[in-house]
Amino acid sequence: MQIKKAIIICIGDELLIGQIIDTNSAWLAKQLNQIGLSIVRKITISDNASEIKKTLDNNIPDADLIIMTGGLGPTKDDITKQTLNEYFGGTLIRNEKVLAHVRDFFSKESKRMLPINELQADVPDVCSVLFNKMGTAPGMLFIKGDTWIVSLPGVPLEMENIMKDELLPKIKFANKSKMQIIHRNMVLFGKGESYIAEDIKVIENALPEHIKLAYLPHYGVLTLRLSGSGEAFFQLRDEINTFYQMIRDREMEYLVAEEDISIAEAVVKQLELHRLTLSTAESCTGGLISSQITDIPGASKVFTGSVVSYDNEIKNRLLEVSQETLHTVGAVSEETVINMARAVRKIMGTDISVSVSGILGPSGATSTKPVGLVYIGVDNRFGTLAFKYHFPYDRKTNKELVVQTALNLILHSIKELSN
Repeated sequence: MQIKKAIIICIGDELLIGQIIDTNSAWLAKQLNQIGLSIVRKITISDNASEIKKTLDNNIPDADLIIMTGGLGPTKDDITKQTLNEYFGGTLIRNEKVLAHVRDFFSKESKRMLPINELQADVPDVCSVLFNKMGTAPGMLFIKGDTWIVSLPGVPLEMENIMKDELLPKIKFANKSKMQIIHRNMVLFGKGESYIAEDIKVIENALPEHIKLAYLPHYGVLTLRLSGSGEAFFQLRDEINTFYQMIRDREMEYLVAEEDISIAEAVVKQLELHRLTLSTAESCTGGLISSQITDIPGASKVFTGSVVSYDNEIKNRLLEVSQETLHTVGAVSEETVINMARAVRKIMGTDISVSVSGILGPSGATSTKPVGLVYIGVDNRFGTLAFKYHFPYDRKTNKELVVQTALNLILHSIKELSN
């Protein structure tokens, strides 16, 4: 049996109305693609028995594997298990291994177990149980004809663990294919997608049929992904590396990372590699730069702290921005971010500091300072530089673009100190 085509079905009214953002399907698609599966489609449906059955009827003929997430909780609105039991003509039976795990789960959490929680151990007798070590709802694997239908919890942590520990090994064993898939990523910043595409079109046009190039833009960041498939691993790897190097050499000026990571991750890695430290002084970004930095494991080794000087009084008292500067050129100015960067680096005792001040909108603009005007300062032992930008989008987008731009400037400062 070969599992090649997959369909992902996410179940939940909360997904349809936008109350919760679906991250499961993106994660699942990435995992399946990495082992050679093609994602035929992704579908979101309501917690409705007839909708679940109809969706299965319509999609089973098109897939070797269907993965469903959601609707496996213990409450009445979680109907997926009962619906699948009916659909596949099964009978719910109590699984003693699952029941023992559920009891142990509540005991470790020092919580009282209710009769409703025991129902989590009831599974259809026509499925294979996929054990859930991170929660109480087990996954289920059904087979209809040549199609695997898998039901997983909607809680991301639980879904991901069942996928990694239980389902992916089964898929790999079923396939036993010699086909190899290799991905190589590079992250660029500072040049638009269309300009990059124009730059490398000769290289892209020379790619063989089994190697594809994908453009993945996000808030000013562009990830390029080369993907290749074939049975001769080393030959495929060398082919991809050759084209990768050609693109890398062409776009070196804009290169952030040679792996699929965020700019914040690249900053933390480079700071740690060169044993440098960072601090921030943020106004318009409200601490978002430091938040993205501290989201990265290991940031405590390189990041010391931040001053969120949203109010001008804080800029004056803590960051040495004089009242004269604030009254003459204003908080959104080159002079202000220079003073902010210098002061916070002195306060925190770091190798590098970055400061930001701007007008992100929709209000706050003047005749000389439009919405989207932002100044960013960067300070290190060689001196202080200030950069002026104009981001003409909505407040949320402007803020994210400021953060990414500031992080990229930090990378340039790291290069300056490490050369």
